[in-house]
Amino acid sequence: MAKTTPKSSSSKSTPRKPQAAPLARYSAYRQVGDFIFLSGIIAVNPQAGLIVKGFGDIPQDAARLIGQTGEFSSDMKIGPILAQSWFVLDQIEQTVQAAGAQMSDVVKLVQYFKHLDHFPLYSRVRNLFFTGVMPTSTVVEVSGMLPTQDILIEVEATVYLEPKQSRFTKSIKKVHP
Repeated sequence: MAKTTPKSSSSKSTPRKPQAAPLARYSAYRQVGDFIFLSGIIAVNPQAGLIVKGFGDIPQDAARLIGQTGEFSSDMKIGPILAQSWFVLDQIEQTVQAAGAQMSDVVKLVQYFKHLDHFPLYSRVRNLFFTGVMPTSTVVEVSGMLPTQDILIEVEATVYLEPKQSRFTKSIKKVHP
C-alpha cells in the first residue's frame, strides 16, 4: 500500500526543500556503516522562518488528508499537532530519500512531545507515512525542552540500509543454492 500523502498544493503551501535543514551547527543526518541517524526534526521551515502552527502552514491537500474539518473550534484545537506531525514526518521522508533510503528502511523513531496526550493524533498521521512493519518507537514527554512554546513535537529517526550484495556473494548463491 503506497503512502497517500500529497507532495504539493496549488494553494497556500510551505516552500519545499529536498531535506530537513538543521537550525544550528549539526548535520541533518549522518551515515555510519549501514545505519543513517537523523537529527531531531521540528516543525520549522528555516528558509521561511516559519513555525508550523496549524493547517494553514502545510499544503491544503495534506491538511484535508490529516483531518482539517473547516470548523474553526475543531481545527484550532487539533490543527497544530496534526499539522506539525505531518510537517515533521514529511521532512523525515525527504531527508531519508536524500540519504538514498526510503521510509520502509526507518527502523526506529524517537518522538518527543510537549504534551503526551498529543500522541494519538500524531500516531494517526504517522500511519500515513509507514505501511507494513512499523519502526520501533520511543515516546517521551519533554514539556520544557522544546525550543519555543509553539513547538509541540520533535522526531528523530534511525534508518538501516541493507548491505548491497557483492558479486562474490551472488556467485556463491548460484553455485550453492
